[in-house]
Amino acid sequence: MKLYLIHAGFYDEKISNGIYESHANYFLAAKDLSEAKTKAKKIKEFKEKKMHIDGIIEVTNVDGYDIILEAKGNRNGLKQFSHSEIKILK
Repeated sequence: MKLYLIHAGFYDEKISNGIYESHANYFLAAKDLSEAKTKAKKIKEFKEKKMHIDGIIEVTNVDGYDIILEAKGNRNGLKQFSHSEIKILK
């Protein structure tokens, strides 16, 4: 499995009458680029907002560290930090 970052664009009538393109990013694990595209198109929010894919990045290395995906079951391993948590960091 490989790690992909999906950069998706969409127009939302609730934001500036839909004139500006908004974006969302999704991380997906997939065997190849084609599967990453297919998985992105199945995301509920992607379908609801009629998103399109602006670009896909295959992430293999970050700051000199290789990315190695290891199966751990069906769970989300993202840790989110709020604006108030981040602003107090030095």
